[in-house]
Amino acid sequence: MKIAVITGASSGMGRDFVFAIDKEYELDEIWVIARREERLIELQKDCSAKVRPLALDLLKRESVYQYKELLESEKPEVQVLVNAAGFGLFGTFTEMDMDKQMDIVDLNSRALIAMCHATIPYMPNGSKLINLASNSSWQPVPYINVYGSSKAFVMNFSRALGVEIKDKGIHVMAVAPGWIKTEFFDTAVHDDTIKYYDRLYTSQEVIDQAMKDLRKGKKVSILGFPVRMQVRAIKFLPVSLVMKIWCNQQGK
Repeated sequence: MKIAVITGASSGMGRDFVFAIDKEYELDEIWVIARREERLIELQKDCSAKVRPLALDLLKRESVYQYKELLESEKPEVQVLVNAAGFGLFGTFTEMDMDKQMDIVDLNSRALIAMCHATIPYMPNGSKLINLASNSSWQPVPYINVYGSSKAFVMNFSRALGVEIKDKGIHVMAVAPGWIKTEFFDTAVHDDTIKYYDRLYTSQEVIDQAMKDLRKGKKVSILGFPVRMQVRAIKFLPVSLVMKIWCNQQGK
């Protein structure tokens, strides 16, 4: 049985990746993972492949083990794994809830590790692994500190993992978008700490670029000339200056 596995599939990037993967690949099933089962069930009406909803909370380790047991039981060929589950918070580190910030790391980084570790043994030669990073992966980001740091981990992990499993014929790509219009902001924004958004892209724009880059075998997908130029500039500027520019943009 040939399948794709997509986390964070109930909304935003994860949801749109479901439709993109369904269109791109001939699959028997797409396993979609998120907490909101009703949202997952709704995906079937727009997909050609059978959608299997897995209502799991990846913040809980037992959910990952439940997923792992399902893999061991059914032994599918995972053609594509997309780790899109994640969230962030905007604000001053010391003034935000400690548990919620730990949850950011647990979902964005720890759960992603677990999903990769559990799934890779079932990924054949030629399969693809996509991890959702961020434009904040490239530099320290005050007032989005924990989220940005978690995504820097995702970027570094993805690049190193790609080297380690290259001989297995598995291609790893990190997707590093700028600001995206998704439900992410419903959770992240709770005050006016972050005021400046240079440009907002749609989830579909990011995914269209990601699928093009995946076909080309790229290791990192970045949408938009301004974002690519920013990434290049950051490589040559002192970190202190990069953070100062960011803080000035936010009125700090």
